[in-house]
Amino acid sequence: MVHSEISHHRLVAQKLYKSSPCLPQEIVKHFGAMQAQDYAMAKWAIGSRCDATEKEIEEAINSAKIIRTHILRPTWHFVSAEDIYWMLDLSAPQVKRFTASAAKKFDYDDKKLNQANVAIEKLLSGNNHLTRDEIMQELNIKKTSSADFLSAAIMMNAELDGLVCNGKMKGKQITYALLEERVPKPKNKITKEEALAKLALRYFESHGPATLLDFSWWSGFPPTICKKTIDAIMLQLNSIEIENKNYYFVNQGIENDNFKESIHFLPAFDEILISYKTREASFLAQNQSKVFTNNGIFKPIILENGKVIGIWKRTIKKDHVRIEAEFFDETESSKKQLLFEEIKSFEKYLETKIIIE
Repeated sequence: MVHSEISHHRLVAQKLYKSSPCLPQEIVKHFGAMQAQDYAMAKWAIGSRCDATEKEIEEAINSAKIIRTHILRPTWHFVSAEDIYWMLDLSAPQVKRFTASAAKKFDYDDKKLNQANVAIEKLLSGNNHLTRDEIMQELNIKKTSSADFLSAAIMMNAELDGLVCNGKMKGKQITYALLEERVPKPKNKITKEEALAKLALRYFESHGPATLLDFSWWSGFPPTICKKTIDAIMLQLNSIEIENKNYYFVNQGIENDNFKESIHFLPAFDEILISYKTREASFLAQNQSKVFTNNGIFKPIILENGKVIGIWKRTIKKDHVRIEAEFFDETESSKKQLLFEEIKSFEKYLETKIIIE
């Protein structure tokens, strides 16, 4: 394997070849956690890797087969219901430092946050699913621009304490529900070392080839801890050195000559980019500013054979969805038509007509 081939191997690891049928929750479990702050795009991150429609993925989320919560880093992620508790036990202490710092700006210390948790538990008890605004109204926290940051810190703290997670969607509004009412708590716990090993193996199986610093960035754990964890599971990993960097992966059972031509229209914040510290395997340096902004806003991308060749956006209309594509280099009309054939999977996913402009 050489550096230019890394992106091909990642297509396999990230299940973008759709080599076998998968349920939405199986895709999420394979990844361990999938970044999901842009809810609509995050659902397509799952849909682009299986044959489920948006409605079917929504149902998996509403029925708590997939949990949406803050975990690993201070942002939303999709997590499998089977993984939520051990992963929270592992990562919550480090992420809570961010929520504690944010809450302190509004004179909310641990005592006040715990009091908020008690009140939230009473509000949501009995499978009561409420929006954040509804919860804040009951907590007597008025809706202002500054209070919005406080309410986010309060709810994130409740998530990290294992009290709440996403509830059923209320129209287009996100709700919260009690985690233990949605997913039964397991009787047994695993140690921190076992959890780190499990997380690392899951990452390199679903994202490899990837480096120690890639895993550190994705997991939120410092490189020193990640190095010890990788050393502990080394017998379960393959590794290769490219340009003085060690890349780790789980044997995917695929040879280079089995790679096939592929086009993917992937969502903003997709794992194919967001989950790596450095992204030179996926696009040319001169195109970086077109792919994501300096403040970390990732755009929907067009991927050809594992390389980003353009960006796209969607506009939802009454009876169709309009797709606009921008290619980085001059692209022949005939080739564009071939590329646009691949958007049909998006049409099937949305169950509506797509018009390309």
